[in-house]
Amino acid sequence: MLQLLLWAFYFLSLYAFIPALISRVFGFRVFKKGRVTSDIALTFDDGPDPEYTPQLLDLLARYKAKATFFVVGSHAEKHPEILRRMHEEGHIIGIHNYVHKTNWFMRPKTVRSQIDRTSDVIREAVGIRSAFYRPPWGIVNVFDFMNRNKMQIILWSAIFGDWNVKLGAENLKQKMMKKMRPGEVLLLHDCGRTPGADPTAPANMLLALEAYMEVATKRGFRFVGIAEMMKLTEKTPKRSVMKNALVGAWLLYEKLYHVVFRLKTVGGENAAFHYRVIKYHGEPVKLADNGFLRHGDKIVELHFDNKMLSSIALQSGSPLATGIRLLREMEQALPQLARTLAKDPEVEGVRSIYGVTMIHRGADRLGFQVEPLPDGMFARTTRIYLKILASVLTNKQRNARGKAKRDSIKPHMLLMPLEQLLMFAVNGAHASTAKGAKPHQEVAAAKSAPSLENTDASEMDSNPSVI
Repeated sequence: MLQLLLWAFYFLSLYAFIPALISRVFGFRVFKKGRVTSDIALTFDDGPDPEYTPQLLDLLARYKAKATFFVVGSHAEKHPEILRRMHEEGHIIGIHNYVHKTNWFMRPKTVRSQIDRTSDVIREAVGIRSAFYRPPWGIVNVFDFMNRNKMQIILWSAIFGDWNVKLGAENLKQKMMKKMRPGEVLLLHDCGRTPGADPTAPANMLLALEAYMEVATKRGFRFVGIAEMMKLTEKTPKRSVMKNALVGAWLLYEKLYHVVFRLKTVGGENAAFHYRVIKYHGEPVKLADNGFLRHGDKIVELHFDNKMLSSIALQSGSPLATGIRLLREMEQALPQLARTLAKDPEVEGVRSIYGVTMIHRGADRLGFQVEPLPDGMFARTTRIYLKILASVLTNKQRNARGKAKRDSIKPHMLLMPLEQLLMFAVNGAHASTAKGAKPHQEVAAAKSAPSLENTDASEMDSNPSVI
């Protein structure tokens, strides 16, 4: 009996568990996330639903968004008119089996029958067969890989549990907002009539999705079908094994740096900024509020999240493209930074926030003061560090124009008086550049301060942060 159980375990591991593990963890022979600059793929499972899917299509049409629907064949068979509308409005229709059963407990012949039957339903409704397949719960067996030449398996990069009505629209929205990044393949559900789901859960999904799409559209994101996401990804070069190793070593070093120097994180998961409070040791700098940042003043040293930076750089075609994306992320994250600093007692008495960056063009539009990094050992080592970092993270342009652009990218200081930054906490992402905005009046006396003579710059004990 024990031997029989062992053989059953081995069989199930080879047939289902191991294939599912390597596909979910390593993306083996599946597509689950894109390498793009400004695109997100919305995918919906379990439909069509006669009540919620038409509402979803109306919402997508308002935002001129394209999506991918993985339909259950038995549901689609009852509502061919909804499939026709999906097709006519430019959405992609994929297969999610004829009934919502896991492939782990079906023979290969049964799985093929489920796929073929659903494919027939789709062809009869819209005139073409689907090229995309998502197994229920994302669970594949070893024979699913053998159908890859006929059909592309699509998984996801983000799932939210939206089938549970108890999650609520607001909590769902907050979870979705954390996944507002290029290349994400979001999994949502437009039908609650499958095992384990709540029939009214799609109502919450629609509310959360509308809020998500409104913010994402303002940030410049596009919503594309899975075919376009895959096509765009193919055009984006992958990092070499060596580059991946270097990036991994860099991320490990940065993680150790964060621990050793006790950097604080702004926000939770997917944070954009980290910071620490230190004393300024450089030359005096005249600030935008006509005050001065002097030797010994408290500052907030700002660091951009390295994991996010690595992801942005991979999806960008050049250091300048990386900078554009970086500035966009900064603009959205500054209000959260301001709220965090306003509540941190250690920040009391801080004069300015400070960061070192080699990609600074456009930072002034966010309210930052951009200053050349004073010559010295710190400037020289920072320049070398950041140029190596840029060459590792970004895809270089090999022509003369690209060389000229790279040569023009030099380390600069970004500064902003703390009082000016705190305006973001109240007024949002455009606070520092809003017309008529003024920092706290306590800095007004600095307007009459005499110019300071240059002093020798001592070196900062900080790690240059690419912001």
